[in-house]
Amino acid sequence: MGSNSFHMVVARLVHGEIRTLEKMGEKVQLGAGLDSYNRLTEEAQQRALACLGRFAQRISNMPAEAVQIVGTNALRVARNADQFRARAEEVLGYPVEIIAGREEARLIYLGVSHTLSDDAGRRLVIDIGGGSTEFIIGERFEPLELESLHMGCVSFRNRYFPEDRITRRQMEKAVTHAEQELLSIRNRYRQLGWQSTAGSSGSIKAIANVMAHLKISDGTLTLDGMRELRRRLVDMGRTDRLSEIGVRADRHNIFPAGFAILMGAFESLGIESMTYADGALREGLLYDIAGRIQHEDVRERTIQALQERYHVDQQHGRAVEDTALAAWEQVADAWALRTPHDEDVLRWACRLHEIGLTISHSQYHKHGAYLLRYSDLPGFSQQFQRDLATLVRGHRRKFAPAIFESADPEDIPRLRYLCVLLRLAVLIQHPRNQEAPPDIRLYPGEQRLTVEFPKGWLDERPLTLADLQNEQDYLARQKFRLEVSD
Repeated sequence: MGSNSFHMVVARLVHGEIRTLEKMGEKVQLGAGLDSYNRLTEEAQQRALACLGRFAQRISNMPAEAVQIVGTNALRVARNADQFRARAEEVLGYPVEIIAGREEARLIYLGVSHTLSDDAGRRLVIDIGGGSTEFIIGERFEPLELESLHMGCVSFRNRYFPEDRITRRQMEKAVTHAEQELLSIRNRYRQLGWQSTAGSSGSIKAIANVMAHLKISDGTLTLDGMRELRRRLVDMGRTDRLSEIGVRADRHNIFPAGFAILMGAFESLGIESMTYADGALREGLLYDIAGRIQHEDVRERTIQALQERYHVDQQHGRAVEDTALAAWEQVADAWALRTPHDEDVLRWACRLHEIGLTISHSQYHKHGAYLLRYSDLPGFSQQFQRDLATLVRGHRRKFAPAIFESADPEDIPRLRYLCVLLRLAVLIQHPRNQEAPPDIRLYPGEQRLTVEFPKGWLDERPLTLADLQNEQDYLARQKFRLEVSD
């Protein structure tokens, strides 16, 4: 769900290869529906929901693990994004995720790199969206630099070309703005360098088509060709004349804005030529899903990298994970937690619950939550990061309502239950001797949990018994009853 267009692609995985069955796309211009307070207007939401209703018919009855729905820049900046997301989920029948800019860049590169020849050397990929533009340098299928800049063809249209006119002054101001945005990455990107450049997205495709239509080039975008097209656009003076050079009517009002952003990138980064690549974010999502199916989940690599970067005790994390998942298996049905999302967030919270120790032992659960909430984590949506941070924040000490203040109200009950499981696993593994989980029996209720330990197990572990008694007090303050017996 982009700021300009909504896209859907349906594909089948055949012998490890993705075969596209159907593509759909509509110009929703969600980003144009942001008011002066960065709230999505009701009119824009209705346009979006109507489009999603049409998409929903095609994907109904597909298994949840085979569907991924993401929102980009417009939903990243919208103050009422959570309310819209809830309405969208009701229409679609599947969860909607809002992804960070760098995660969008990673997925774009994944989609582009699978549609280009596997050339040696680094490539620069640029994708111009409605509200943001992504710049990625990578080699084969691995991104080396990822950046998402807050400029897009809808936002630039609103600011520089609002009245369907194209003047020299407007174009100069728009190109200069793009060059200013690029100052933050210009030196770093040019120093790393690249051997080839590819552009994705509708804006770059439209520019390539115009160059071929005007016989400025064969469709390859060159710096000289961009300068010639800039001159012609200014000479035309109005967007309603763009059909004369081969621009589709539905792209008239955003074409000059997309061109200005790309012109700024050519000038700032010193790009001499660029080819158009058909793959983009939606193809990247497909390959990401395929990776998870084939046990090449980028999220596992992200968790492993975090453990290594912050010197997390991995053996202890694995012991806590084994204990928590053994408990989860017994209560998942009663507490409505038997979903891949809940299992994964509990699993990874166990591995990372001590990540904040690298900052300070005092309040380390809060430091860890902050790191997980605000770091760029490849493969994770903003909501998943928020859930992960909530569990790490709530794995020890007070079990206070403040732990869940950033969560959606409807998510709080399941997050409370997951927190209880994580807290229990951490206490059982408190001695840090990597013991196998004891053969405990759990009996869940709506706001209670009875834990039955093997006969004599607690008698041999008085410290664990004391921890559990303290935990009973912590949970009781939030009207949750923990009962312990052997």
